[in-house]
Amino acid sequence: MRPSAGRFPCAVFLALLALTAAACRGTAMFSTATSTAASAVALATPVATASPSPSPTPIPADSGWETLRPGLERRVLNVVDEEEGRWLENVTVLRLDSDAFRFGVAYRPGAPQDLEAWQAQTGALLLVNGGFYTEEYVATGLIISEGEVSGASYQGFGGMFAVAGAGPAVRSLREAPYDPAEPLRHALQSFPLLLAPGGRVAFPREDGAQARRTVVAQDVDGRLLFLVASRGHFTLHQLSRYLAASDLGLDVALNLDGGPSSGFLLASATADE
Repeated sequence: MRPSAGRFPCAVFLALLALTAAACRGTAMFSTATSTAASAVALATPVATASPSPSPTPIPADSGWETLRPGLERRVLNVVDEEEGRWLENVTVLRLDSDAFRFGVAYRPGAPQDLEAWQAQTGALLLVNGGFYTEEYVATGLIISEGEVSGASYQGFGGMFAVAGAGPAVRSLREAPYDPAEPLRHALQSFPLLLAPGGRVAFPREDGAQARRTVVAQDVDGRLLFLVASRGHFTLHQLSRYLAASDLGLDVALNLDGGPSSGFLLASATADE
């Protein structure tokens, strides 16, 4: 279970090794949370006249990889119903060279914060909402932050994002269970695993539940990817199959807390000269 969207007791954060909070110019929020307005302004509008029906809005194409800064790339993928020409889903992907960044997990059990507050606290370049938690804002799985261990590990299911001396990794807890003797500096567990090692579909059952989704993955070259599917089209089974069939070259992928909470915050990717 989890309470209302938008506030998180834990978050994955990423910061450049040589970047301070003051070196970021502005922030940009990539979020799927629906915004509302308390009031609206009506502008003067010309009197309507008969005119041809407007052409359908073109479905946006795959953006291709855009380099935001060395080691950080962004791409926007789209899922389209080709028969009906309907835009079903857009997937924003951030791909990071794990050697160019340091990674961590921030956690405050019982004291959630929104992503802007987490960014202000950590000075991180990127903040991503983490795993699942109870109504008391306590993570349901294991969390390690700055070496401090909280909670208990999932047994035989789910996966873990972990940071050790060799760098960050995403892994299956069924194939590589957590060992309390591991020298982990940061870790966050979530479920379900979407791709098992080797890029294999790991959620074969179709439950029919569509929602917004957030994913952390690792590709065959060891790069980390964070993905947000913002329109709520995917079931977990559909997402698992989509990732396996994609050209992202993924080795393993883990579902993070999604639904209305899906989203990530990226500080300006351009450092001051």
